[in-house]
Amino acid sequence: MSVGDDLSLADGSQVFVSDREQVGLVPQCARAKDLCFEFNYRTQPSDLERQQSLLGQLLGALGSECRILAPLMVDNGFNVFVGDHFFAAHNLVILDSAPVRFGSHVYLGPNVSITAVGHPLDAELRNQGIEYAYPIEIGSYVWIGAGSCILPGVTIGSHVVIEAGSVVNRSLPDGVVAAGNPCRVVRKLSAADCRQFLGGLAGSPAGSYESACPDCVPATF
Repeated sequence: MSVGDDLSLADGSQVFVSDREQVGLVPQCARAKDLCFEFNYRTQPSDLERQQSLLGQLLGALGSECRILAPLMVDNGFNVFVGDHFFAAHNLVILDSAPVRFGSHVYLGPNVSITAVGHPLDAELRNQGIEYAYPIEIGSYVWIGAGSCILPGVTIGSHVVIEAGSVVNRSLPDGVVAAGNPCRVVRKLSAADCRQFLGGLAGSPAGSYESACPDCVPATF
């Protein structure tokens, strides 16, 4: 393989050779960096309409009622697919050399990194510019805590909470709390988590969790 070669697989995985001196100058990458610059540094935080317009130009798909707080950095942008009711706090980084897909109702804390791209362990291969990229899938009703890192090829199920500072290097099933480096399942989520939280709020009537959060009590839990 030589610089510019790209082997793409049916699932979106890639093996390719990059030229580090040209990073950011490939047309689609340069366009993404320019749009990120406009979003981060030339748009008032209160100008939600322009923010949404720029995100619509930058990302492969953008659902309804989505909010991303600047600064945001992506490699290509067109490989990022965001569902409805998405929120990301400051300093989200997505390296999307392969597709990165989010379901609906996904919340990301500050300083979250989602990197679909990696490098060989062998130094000689790295020095040749060889890289790989594996798709990342994140389900619905997911909360990823501050400072977490999601690595290439990971699938995260729905109804998942990932605690702050986690490094997710393997896939996680539906309905769990996970934490650590490397990130591992701590326990299962249940309707009791919702009842306990709402029950501790002043004035919360008994059974209010069912009307406030009906999706927290699916039969699969």
